[in-house]
Amino acid sequence: MKKFLIYITFCFVYLLTFISSTHAQELYKFTSANFDTSNSVIVLSGKDTAGGAVMSDIKLVKMQNPSRVYFDIDSSIITFPKQEWNFNTDGIKQIKINQFSTDPETVRVVIYYDNGFNPDNIKFFRLKNNILIKLKDDKIGDNEYFQNTYRDEHASSSDFYEYLTITTPVSHNQDSIVEQIQDAFNTQAQQILARKELKLNTKYYLNNITTQQNGLLINGFGAVTIERPMILFNPTRIVYDLPNTLVDMKIRNKDYRINETESVKIGQFSVNKARIVITTDAVSDYIPIYSSDNQSLIIANYKKTNNSTLYDKTGNVTAYNKEKIDSTTESMVLKFDTPLVHGLDRYNDKVILYLYNISKYHDVNFKTAYADTLFKNATIDLMPKVGLKLTIPVSQDAMISTYLGADGKSLKIKVKESKKALSETPPAIMLNPDPSKNIIKKSTEKKKIVLDAGHGGSDAGAIGGGIHEKDITLDVAKRVEKLLKQKGYLVQMTRDDDTYVSLQDRVSISENYEPDIFVSIHVNSSVRPEITGVETHYYHQESMSLAQTVHSSLASAVQSPNRGLFKSKFYVINHTTAPAILVEIGFISNSSEREQLISEKRKQATAKAIADGIQNYFKQYK
Repeated sequence: MKKFLIYITFCFVYLLTFISSTHAQELYKFTSANFDTSNSVIVLSGKDTAGGAVMSDIKLVKMQNPSRVYFDIDSSIITFPKQEWNFNTDGIKQIKINQFSTDPETVRVVIYYDNGFNPDNIKFFRLKNNILIKLKDDKIGDNEYFQNTYRDEHASSSDFYEYLTITTPVSHNQDSIVEQIQDAFNTQAQQILARKELKLNTKYYLNNITTQQNGLLINGFGAVTIERPMILFNPTRIVYDLPNTLVDMKIRNKDYRINETESVKIGQFSVNKARIVITTDAVSDYIPIYSSDNQSLIIANYKKTNNSTLYDKTGNVTAYNKEKIDSTTESMVLKFDTPLVHGLDRYNDKVILYLYNISKYHDVNFKTAYADTLFKNATIDLMPKVGLKLTIPVSQDAMISTYLGADGKSLKIKVKESKKALSETPPAIMLNPDPSKNIIKKSTEKKKIVLDAGHGGSDAGAIGGGIHEKDITLDVAKRVEKLLKQKGYLVQMTRDDDTYVSLQDRVSISENYEPDIFVSIHVNSSVRPEITGVETHYYHQESMSLAQTVHSSLASAVQSPNRGLFKSKFYVINHTTAPAILVEIGFISNSSEREQLISEKRKQATAKAIADGIQNYFKQYK
């Protein structure tokens, strides 16, 4: 009997020890799940743990009817609702992520696919607190998965959107104590699901905004990218566009107060682009500040920001790498021993990056690494208390892009210099310059503009209610001409009276004048009389910035629907050398808008908006 009791006691102690050790094992907590369509990567992000690498042994299980694979992640939990993504594309059809069990704690990812997809191409990578599931057989290095955080260009081949179905749990009120207890203990209980069909930009879904005294914080899921800001006037405001971004309906087009004198509004500028407009007199002081996981973004007045509130851990620069992409494009890659929190300020002749939580770097290694690159004149300065300021001089026409590593510990800055800037040599030093020669820098020269009033003479253009398009375009073009000349610009009209000018002659006039920009003014028409609105067309990529800036001014000033930007192959904007756009200022086929188009108020407001947009363009890009 005594031996039996000892045996029972031993078993009981062993069982307690086993249970204790099992529950003492640290869980890996996933905080978000995102799908990057451009790279076909599922990114599972979680908090760092001291227990070592998760996913030490992954087993991919294949199943049929329907074709699918799944894998389990042991000792893991998800802290977000279960995910169900449905795609209307070839290859991957559906992805499900849920808490498969809680005893033991296991997360399961199921991927459904069609016959054209090869599941053997699925690869797994661990980057600190991120797990990457690569669905295509493309190479990906341990630290080479970068997410684009900033870009100068306002249109890119990486811009995309696709139809996606989002399925999310809907909370419901339990009618009884019994139901509440059941829900509390039964984690596998069925949930009410809401399905929503979206034309979703799979890079970033923006669903929350919080204002502060010095700026605003936006949150979402995915990877956020921000474009070079635009500055507008009357009132003074700064505009940030977020490509491949969808804005939640509940926060669109609402005014949020930052402080007594500043406000912000977020809208869906186009099907795959969000727009943030901050009304403030301190436009030059606002910069974007990125979190280390690139899920949230602060746009703040950096002069009023308490830098110490942006991070809870400091680190150092550990490596300096470089990459030569082609004859005009190079990248600088900095690596750190802690996830980076950084801000960016873009000037015409430089880009400044604020590395807020980085305290040390090696000056000699930095200068040696980039001595023979486009970054040879870059400098690093210490900021007060903690932080580094990286300044990279560039030419006026350079294109800048920045990228943050998936683990937050690497930052890539890519510079594409213009061939003209690279070929220019410094002028010779003149000890005794000839005072009779007037040497004028190009930056001080007056800008030249060609204004093209659409149609004319025997070509009436669109006609509605007895009104001819050619008369409206000439009137508005002359008003723009007057406003631009008052601002000090040189203006050439393709026609200044009711005469016919062929499309080829309009292009010849522009090419002979050699302007900085070409702007054609037209009035729209449609077989559907209910359609109204303004739109702007461009064709060549270098005309995109001009189109966006002028259209933004026009859409803000004219009370008519914003129909957005269009890439169109109109003859005059296709064959001119200078950046060229064609502006459709309204619909003559709509009786109500036609009355507005011929009114003094609408014509003057349209002309002023175009002139202001042109001036904004030269201030930002020229």
